[in-house]
Amino acid sequence: MFTVDLYRKVRLACAEGMSQREAARHFNISRDSVAKMMAFSVPPGYRRKAPVKRPKLDAFTGIIDGWLDGDREVPRKQRHTAKRVFERLRDEHGFTGGYTIVKDYMRQRERRGREMFVPLAHPPGHAQADFGEAVVVIGGIEQKTHFFVMDLPHSDACFVRAYPAATAEAWVDGHVHAFAFFGKVPVSVLYDNDRCLVAKILPDGTRQRATLFSGFMSHYLFRDRYGRPGKGNDKGNAEGLVGYSRRNFMVPIPRFATWGAFNDYLEAQCLKRQADVLRGQSETIAERLERDLAAMADLPTAPFDACDQVTGRVSSQALVRYKTNDYSVPVAYGHRDVWIRGYVDVVVIGCGGEVIARHPRCYDREDMVFDAVHYLPLIEQKINALDQAAPLAEWDLPSEFTTLRRLMEARMIKAGRREYVQVLRLLETFDIDDLHAAVKKALQLGAVGFDAVKHLVLCHVEKRPPKLDLDVYPYLPRANVETTSAASYMALMSEDAA
Repeated sequence: MFTVDLYRKVRLACAEGMSQREAARHFNISRDSVAKMMAFSVPPGYRRKAPVKRPKLDAFTGIIDGWLDGDREVPRKQRHTAKRVFERLRDEHGFTGGYTIVKDYMRQRERRGREMFVPLAHPPGHAQADFGEAVVVIGGIEQKTHFFVMDLPHSDACFVRAYPAATAEAWVDGHVHAFAFFGKVPVSVLYDNDRCLVAKILPDGTRQRATLFSGFMSHYLFRDRYGRPGKGNDKGNAEGLVGYSRRNFMVPIPRFATWGAFNDYLEAQCLKRQADVLRGQSETIAERLERDLAAMADLPTAPFDACDQVTGRVSSQALVRYKTNDYSVPVAYGHRDVWIRGYVDVVVIGCGGEVIARHPRCYDREDMVFDAVHYLPLIEQKINALDQAAPLAEWDLPSEFTTLRRLMEARMIKAGRREYVQVLRLLETFDIDDLHAAVKKALQLGAVGFDAVKHLVLCHVEKRPPKLDLDVYPYLPRANVETTSAASYMALMSEDAA
């Protein structure tokens, strides 16, 4: 390949009167090269005039095409590679050609089959939504996060929120927070065909929506649109936002104490990004967002209750099963029908119109989530189960409670254990901090008993001084103890006494 500088020298020499024959001799190149340099001002590069001939491969291209067409129905990681195609042609069909021509043919075939796209214009007011995955550290534990993203393609404004799992209630909760973040409801939202949203794709192409998502759409009154199954590029803006969020908001690996703190950080990053001017634009994201918001609808008066609602029945162990996990309820509701509301961070259980239990949401499988207070009335009756009760096994109470139990048992043995449980049952009414303060005060005063602790916790809550004397118990008979004389002992030894 001759350089541009040589082209310039040859062309200049010939322009100044040198013949092409002399130029070829002077620059030590062929006359054909000189003729080409006179025809082109710069090297034109290699130009193929005829298609490549592959006499050894042409008879086998139909076989190769059949294998590659069949690969569309198998997992991507088990499809034919060029090396595997070459080996099968050689071993099964007697192919005598080389590996390179097979590899080149497969590369050209793949290039011809690549999909082409039409540039799209995005009117204001529409949105796209998706979920992505990343690794985070929450509360010191490294785990996978599933983060919801919503993108407004016209302005490129975005919203990102992270969850422990991409459940149906997480999808809905992400929308609720996104709509609140923008302060408006989009005209339409484009999705893929996630099972949390689409229960079934009907033969005519219409979607049968999941129950929770259908109720959510009825609340906010926007249109849902869906891409082709398996074609993530139909919502390319949301797909791009997933990668952008992972690279820019989650590198290095985020470390936060709680999910709430992490989501506050993500929301702040989305607000900060609105000051950017993207490639090909002359306005900031915030300026273009104004047109999006003008085309969007107002929020309803109240947000949608983003929860999964099911029913269940309390077992003989005061447990209710939800999503493979068991959650405790007060033993008084044993064997009764209850309703369950599963939010992204909490599980609420109720009976009739009353909420009877509230637990942090567990995303493990086949786990048990206890509230020890739920079992105290039953343990008070079956006091021998106190040391083996599973709900109390991991109950981390302050050390003063252990001291109180030891003193009660030393004084009253089995009755002392029952009275200790009665003290714990005060948690049905009072907070652990108030009861802890009362127990510490009781130990300081030496008033080791249920009545004393109950009196002290009431005084602590009502902020009044305690009064631990018999005057607060006027119904008790008063005892009058006199000084004993020696004559009294002699009377006991008399014959009358005998």
